[in-house]
Amino acid sequence: MTVFLATLVMSFLCVGAALAAGDANHADAGVLWKDFLYRCFNFALTLGILAYFVTKPIRNGLAGRRDAIATSLAEAEQARNDAEAKFAEYDAKLTSAAAEIDEIYAAIKREAELEREKILASAEESALKIKAEAEKLAENEVVKARIALRQEAVRLAVEIAEDLLKKNVNEQDQKQLIDEYMQQVGELH
Repeated sequence: MTVFLATLVMSFLCVGAALAAGDANHADAGVLWKDFLYRCFNFALTLGILAYFVTKPIRNGLAGRRDAIATSLAEAEQARNDAEAKFAEYDAKLTSAAAEIDEIYAAIKREAELEREKILASAEESALKIKAEAEKLAENEVVKARIALRQEAVRLAVEIAEDLLKKNVNEQDQKQLIDEYMQQVGELH
C-alpha cells in the first residue's frame, strides 16, 4: 500500500513539474490545473476503491498461495523423509541379502566339500573292494593252476610209471603182485 501511495505522489509531482515548466501566462492555466487536479483526484479515488476491493482477495490469494507453498514444502519434506527411510530400509535389506548370499555360498561350498569327501571315500572303498576281488581271483587262478599242474604231474607220473611197468614188469611179476594183493585183501576180511 505504501508503494502505491509513493507512486501516486511521484506521479503528481511529475505532472505538476511538467505543467509548471509549460506556459505560465496562458489564460487557461487555471482551468488546466483544476482539470488536472480533478483527474488526479478521480484517479486516486479509483485506485483507492480498487485497492480497497482488490487488496483483500489478492492478500487472500497470496496467503492461500503461501499456505499452499508451505504445505507443498511440508509434503516434499515428508516425502524426502519417507524416501530416506525407504532407502535406509532397502539398504539394510540389500546388506542383509548380501550377507545371506555369502552364507548360502558358504553352505553350498561346505556341502560340495562334504559331497566330494563322500565321493572320494566311496571311490576308495570301491577300489579296495575291486583290489580284494582281484586278489581273490588271482589266488583262485593260482590254486586252479596248481591243481591243474598236480593233475598233469600225476597223469604224467602215471604214464611214466605205466611205461616203466610195461618195460620192467613181466608176467611172472604181475602174477606175484596179484597174489600178494589177494592175500592182503583176504587177511583184511
